[in-house]
Amino acid sequence: MSKTPTQGILPYQDIKQLIVTGALTASPAIEDRQIQPASLDLRLGRKAYRLISSFLPELSPISSRLDVLDFYQSDLVMYEMDLTEGAILEKGHVYLVPLLEHLKLPKNLRARANPKSTTGRLDVFTRVVTDLNAGFDEIRSGYHGPLFLEVVPRSFAVKVRTGQSLNQIRFVRGEATVSDASLKTLHSKSPLLYHNSPTRKVLGQREFRAERGLFLRIDLKGDDRTDSGIIGYRAKKNSHVIDLAKVGHYSAADFWEPLHRHRHDSLLLEPEEFYILASKERIRVPAGYAAEMVAYEAACGELRTHYAGFFDPGFGYGAKGEIKGTQVVLEVRPHDVPFLIHDGQTFFKVVYDRMLDVPSQLYGTTLGSSYQGQALTLSKHFKV
Repeated sequence: MSKTPTQGILPYQDIKQLIVTGALTASPAIEDRQIQPASLDLRLGRKAYRLISSFLPELSPISSRLDVLDFYQSDLVMYEMDLTEGAILEKGHVYLVPLLEHLKLPKNLRARANPKSTTGRLDVFTRVVTDLNAGFDEIRSGYHGPLFLEVVPRSFAVKVRTGQSLNQIRFVRGEATVSDASLKTLHSKSPLLYHNSPTRKVLGQREFRAERGLFLRIDLKGDDRTDSGIIGYRAKKNSHVIDLAKVGHYSAADFWEPLHRHRHDSLLLEPEEFYILASKERIRVPAGYAAEMVAYEAACGELRTHYAGFFDPGFGYGAKGEIKGTQVVLEVRPHDVPFLIHDGQTFFKVVYDRMLDVPSQLYGTTLGSSYQGQALTLSKHFKV
């Protein structure tokens, strides 16, 4: 009988326990809908502050400054906005939003945050700020204090309200990362990657490349079983506001330009344009694991391949391994220079982490999960 891990990501039932013990608090109280198999959705608070710029949290004791008048008089804040009835965040502007959740972590527990998938697909850049911290999205062990979210809509203006969730947080005890050798062993027993083809063939060991995570490739051929020839989408420069409360409401054609397969199976990415693309492989995350996308830095240009990165236990897997993987959707923004990519090119990596225990709830329809069966999919706000 295998031993229960002492290091790893906290599962659904342990996150609920953090609420019981007071390590996680909020007003109003945390709702069940926020708790995911390996993460917690964080909610926007009642105010948003329009900032002149982003800032280095290590040098800004924001938890005290938000409570006193000199915060409003500082050079950083331009004005405040009330989110309780909804407010529009304009694209290209930087906002700071105090979140409803508050942490009182034990000394052996740290956390990290990431945008939700829907947030990333709308090109809304978010990152968590904590008091006197040298970085974003990483929350130190034993942290006691509030959480703040920096929000920068890049392609579209968005309407947000108090209580909506743009990002999520994972809780980590010790060293959770699965080694490359363990990934190869796991893949041989319970496949992690499949080809995105009608046969759903398992990736062979020679194609399975691991180096501090799994390498995955970009798909620029699309689905040969359809006549659409669409291999991606590019955000239009001018469009209306997207209300995040409206699901399945907007016509994709008003916001997105479809990209069709090129005769050379290539795509020229233009600087500072935003693209939705998909992976060549289909990924599975077994019940005892969680995963996260990380940037693959080719030494030939700066290219952001994703904004959202968390994969919960059960993603592309199902309850008993009945699903043969799900495509990964990528949120891509090149910088500085045009960047030519080709079908099958190595494009990003996925790191796997161990769970402390199998979650009592897995990713899927019972939790209202939106992207279990996705292919090349825009955010849930657009009509299918």
